[in-house]
Amino acid sequence: MALERLDKLLASTGHWSRREVKDLVRQGRVLADGRPAARPEDKFDPERVRLSVDGREVDCAPFVYLMLHKPAGLLSATEDRNQKTVLDLLPEHLRRRGLFPVGRLDKDTEGLLLLTDDGPLGHDLLSPNKHVDKVYYAQVDGTVDAADAEALARGMVLGDGLACLPAGLEPLGDGSECLVTLREGKYHQVKRMLAARGKPVRYLKRLSMGPIRLDPALGPGEWRPLTREEVAALRRGQ
Repeated sequence: MALERLDKLLASTGHWSRREVKDLVRQGRVLADGRPAARPEDKFDPERVRLSVDGREVDCAPFVYLMLHKPAGLLSATEDRNQKTVLDLLPEHLRRRGLFPVGRLDKDTEGLLLLTDDGPLGHDLLSPNKHVDKVYYAQVDGTVDAADAEALARGMVLGDGLACLPAGLEPLGDGSECLVTLREGKYHQVKRMLAARGKPVRYLKRLSMGPIRLDPALGPGEWRPLTREEVAALRRGQ
């Protein structure tokens, strides 16, 4: 990992400007590996250095990875003039990090949404060539059955000509509920495929993306950082 200037590292967290960092260092309020930082231009390895300000440890990892339980009613976007987005759920210092949703969930869809500022990883997770599985729980009008599962497994061409890759469909209970597994993420895809089978979706929630499952401890609108193990699993593509 390339070394980074101390003022740049601390400013990248969104808590302080580089000018404010310089003042903090001059006042002796910044510790690097337990010792008072000497100069704001001193360089450190962001993945190894332990930094603290006023006795509180500061995470200066180069990228942020968050798991969000998206509630219905918010847009999966970075900004919108007229409506609230998922980034409005985050504190200001994280909104300043340049985070973006990895893929989108419809406004009325709930569930797992990953947020990061790691562009290359976000691109890999969304690339059709990577085939990252995404699992959804759906409630439908009607009853899904084995014929529906077979149709999705073969791959579907919708009425407007959209070709969908083979997908998984697992009926639950009496068939008014199901799990759908996609290896791509086209616009309204789960809803459009099930509607094409005469089973319109009443409720949709994403449960997982690749190796990451929605934490059951997170209520709608709540979020937490991914663990190191979860980030490593995403990078491995497991």
